Amino acid sequence: MNLLLMVAAVALLVPIVVLAVECFAAVMPWRGRTAAGGPARPRIAVLIPAHDEEPVIGQTLKTVLPQLGDGDRVIVVADNCSDGTARIARETGATVIERVDEQRRGKGYAIDFGVRYLEADPPDVVILVDADCTVGEGALDMLARAAGGTGRPVQAIYLMELPAGASVQDRVSAFAFRVKNLVRPMGAARLGMPCFLTGTGMGFPWAVIRGASVASGNIVEDMQLGIDLTIGGHAPLLCTGARVFGCLPQHRSAAVTQRTRWEHGHLLTIRTQVPRLLGEAFGHAKMGLLAMALDLCVPPLSFLVLFWSGLSVAILVAWVLGAGRMAGIAVAGGWVLLAGALLTAWAGFVRDILPVGALLGIPLYVLRKVPLYVAFWRRRQGAWVRTSRDGSAADNGISGGPTA
Repeated sequence: MNLLLMVAAVALLVPIVVLAVECFAAVMPWRGRTAAGGPARPRIAVLIPAHDEEPVIGQTLKTVLPQLGDGDRVIVVADNCSDGTARIARETGATVIERVDEQRRGKGYAIDFGVRYLEADPPDVVILVDADCTVGEGALDMLARAAGGTGRPVQAIYLMELPAGASVQDRVSAFAFRVKNLVRPMGAARLGMPCFLTGTGMGFPWAVIRGASVASGNIVEDMQLGIDLTIGGHAPLLCTGARVFGCLPQHRSAAVTQRTRWEHGHLLTIRTQVPRLLGEAFGHAKMGLLAMALDLCVPPLSFLVLFWSGLSVAILVAWVLGAGRMAGIAVAGGWVLLAGALLTAWAGFVRDILPVGALLGIPLYVLRKVPLYVAFWRRRQGAWVRTSRDGSAADNGISGGPTA
């Protein structure tokens, strides 16, 4: 019993240690650099996959079009649309290409369709932006220069803004999202680790995206693409100055759809891709792949807290029954690291959206995730489901950012 408990404790300590190291590194003084811009501004094409995005596509384009220079283009892929997405995009000033394929649905297919369209007149850099995002001022220029200057994919920092009248649970969700998309990538960049792609605000040199395999219905296609590119020798870099903003869903049903899609995809990716990355890392002696495997093994925060809590209860019961104390010491150390990491992240990056009193809402937020994780084992989501924009039933589509 002691051996089994120690093995379980050590195995779960790995993601906690990785999380803690990244959070601590993110707030440390640092003189290094992440993806920086090159001297010349490459010619870019902004590619926006969109499925029934009539309510939001106009606003997104208004933040993109003013950032374009001479020779730049913005291409909207109206994918299986049944609303006014294509019309609004054309009226706003974008080039629109329409795709209809009821069998092959998903963001990956739409991106591939757009890349093939660009082959007739390829840009220097392709920047992918979701149809429901606000692109921060100067972000396209920074992404273009970074991708062109390094010859590697680059990722902007993708953040979620709170909806009007945000609840405590919304604020806790934004906290988890910010840890995943801001704190951990900042820490990883400072440690020289590759960056995961987060779905929007991604810049690719043409030679890289042209040869990438993106045509799939993978529900976390961005994460998978980052892994594939890293294994192929094109590890993404973080562009710390570029910002892209989404908004948390205002309706609970839409929020559940979004979380289920991304967290089921994340857990499945851990199960399938961590062994692959470890095999490639040890087989080819590539430390970057090992670093990405360690980063990937950190599950969604709620999942990690729930599993660590369950292990703590099991070890406490075992101790009462006379088992040894070593596993208990390991668990206690894990709680110290986990609490320290999250408090560090909160103090350094999240105090503006999550006041001290709202921290008490974290346990309830975690408990509400239990059905989501039970569903992963019983009937996990395997097809792309678009996050509803108005609280109505979700549709099979291609947009909607991840949450943590």
